[in-house]
This record gives sequence, structure tokens and C-alpha cells, in this order.
Amino acid sequence: MNTGPEPAEDLLVLGKIVSVHGIRGEVKVYSFTDPIDNLLDYRHWTLRRGDEMKRVELAGGRLQGNVLVAKIKGLDDREVARTYSDFEICVPRSELPDLDEGEFYWHQLQGLRVIDQNDQLLGQVDHLFETGANDVLVVKPCEGSLDERERLLPYTDQCVLGIDLEQGEMRVDWDADF
Repeated sequence: MNTGPEPAEDLLVLGKIVSVHGIRGEVKVYSFTDPIDNLLDYRHWTLRRGDEMKRVELAGGRLQGNVLVAKIKGLDDREVARTYSDFEICVPRSELPDLDEGEFYWHQLQGLRVIDQNDQLLGQVDHLFETGANDVLVVKPCEGSLDERERLLPYTDQCVLGIDLEQGEMRVDWDADF
């Protein structure tokens, strides 16, 4: 295993090792990618748990239910694999595939100012989460925002009218009183 990971600011968390699987050192992984087995496309992972970081090579993996089972190169013992639990799986931003026009990664949306159709600043995108029906933007108040309310906005074409990463803005069709 190589212990020279990328600088932390260049890494994105794409999953987490949650436990061991079987007796041959495989690990169960919860993936944040969509579809979840896209995480297996990255052959080198930087594992991070607190201040501890290590770089590993993926030897293989498979989808099993709603989790992935992964085999890390050189990891062949169940008890050693158990010590990998709770490590976040990170990859460099530079390894993410290019997206089509109008598509965005969640990390690109975080921090954008959210402006309604009346040019009122509703706040700033803090984070997103999945609900099953659609993703939801958590918009928190920021300097210059209309009020101190936190808002949950659906990340849908009906609500999100436009995104300008260069300007750091997201235009939305949303009633400020809602």
C-alpha cells in the first residue's frame, strides 16, 4: 500500500467502509455514487479516518444488495480488514468524469447563493440529501440573505431555473414565504 495520498482539499468522499465481509479480507462499502457500483470504477482509493490516511488499490468488487463488497489489494485477513471499518473512501476531484452540459456534482452546488425570481437572496446551499423522490437542497441563511430561515428546496427542473458556477449563483422559482 502506498501511503502518499493526495492533499485533503483535492479529495472527495465517495463512500465509506462499514464492515468486513467473509474470511478473506473483503470489506463492505456504502457508496455515495449513483449508481452505487460506480465507486468500483476508481482503482485507487485514498482512505481517511480522522487524521489517518492511506492509499490503497482496488483489486475487485461486486454489488451485493444495497452495498458493495470490495477486495483491496494486499488485504487478505478478516481481522486486519476489520481495522478498515469507518474509513471514508476518497478520490481526487481530477478523476471524476466530465459531465454533460447542465449536469453538476453535488460538491459544485454547495456554497452557491440561492436567488429567487424577485432577486431576493434566500441563502446559500449548505448541502443536499436524497429523499427517494428527488434530491433536496438545504439552503441556510448567509450574509445579505432575506431572513434567518433555513429552507429545503427540491432539486428539480421546476424549482431550479439556472446555475452559474462562475457567478456562484443558483436561480430558483421559490416563494420566499414558503
